[in-house]
Amino acid sequence: MGETSPQTLTILGATGSIGTSTLDVVARHPDRFHVHALSAHANVEGLADLCRRFRPQLAVISDPSREQALREALSDLAITVLSGESGLCEAASAEVVDTVMASIVGAAGLTPTMAAIEQGKRVLLANKEALVMSGGLFMEAVERHGATLLPIDSEHNAIFQCLPRAGAGVRESGVTRILLTASGGPFRTTPALELENVGPNQACAHPNWAMGRKISVDSATLMNKGLELIEACWLFGTTPEHVQVHVHPESIIHSMVEYRDGSVLAQLASPDMRTPIANALAWPERIDAGVAPLDLFELASFHFERPDLERFPALRLAAEAFRAGGTAPAILNAANEVAVDAFLSGRIGFTRISGLVEEALAALTPHPVDGIEAVMACDTRAREWAMNRLNTMEISS
Repeated sequence: MGETSPQTLTILGATGSIGTSTLDVVARHPDRFHVHALSAHANVEGLADLCRRFRPQLAVISDPSREQALREALSDLAITVLSGESGLCEAASAEVVDTVMASIVGAAGLTPTMAAIEQGKRVLLANKEALVMSGGLFMEAVERHGATLLPIDSEHNAIFQCLPRAGAGVRESGVTRILLTASGGPFRTTPALELENVGPNQACAHPNWAMGRKISVDSATLMNKGLELIEACWLFGTTPEHVQVHVHPESIIHSMVEYRDGSVLAQLASPDMRTPIANALAWPERIDAGVAPLDLFELASFHFERPDLERFPALRLAAEAFRAGGTAPAILNAANEVAVDAFLSGRIGFTRISGLVEEALAALTPHPVDGIEAVMACDTRAREWAMNRLNTMEISS
């Protein structure tokens, strides 16, 4: 990757917070990066605006009903317009593409991310749900197809930076524990009884990070940290027993790695996703991300707390799902997506999110993960169960 051969990018989920942060970094280095394809779910106006600015060869709207609107919005530009899952997969697997930013939220990101992996791409993984759902199948595909997998979640990117070499797992690196940090979300100090009455706007008011509504709710329930726990186990070849979550409300230490000689290495940065994005885009080099340097004198001190698993059981449920294996993490993820959507639409209260997930894990038997089809079938089954359970709850209330 030099000045004469810019890195060619596909950005899946370009209008979301990760996508826009990625494009901000890309715009700072026009000689290093060329955007081949951009995608969005249904935000035609936002995607069209980005296409006018970055002039990709391909634009994909994942909602097929919005394809014609996007075609009309881009009718004066020489940009190919596609839609649906097939369009996303084409954008992710195009021969000219070097790197795919996988930042589609939720289960919808699994198939196009796997399409990129199967073509041996450099995949910047911001879609943690894809790895949570397919686990070992996902990591085996990375190895089999010679893909390069670089984590974008600030915590996993921090761990990646603190390991001695790229791709090193914890066992061969002398690592005894991964110390995964969590902000604690907007309800870190909220009494349990008050959690019954909090609403979507409160749950989405994260104290440190600017994120989409779904991931903001996940942060508030600590399910986001549960999904990250599972992701860390797969990425770094470890188990929940060797991952300890530390609530760190300042969100400056993004995670730590403890070695058997007693050393603990930490990665620090402002709570700005452009830092891990720039790290992955340029790896193994370093580039400017547009992030202001830390002023440690101004920060003065850091604080750490144990997570409260009574008020926030999602973290426990995620660890249990990983231990159960097979499709249990896919059940966890699907039920959580249904529950979060129900909370955001006012159908259930905040504490019922984790309750519905726990019920789904108890009711549905996990099966071995022997292919993407089995994972997606489990995802469908778990969603149907969770939606039926919601309907039953509403009828009985």
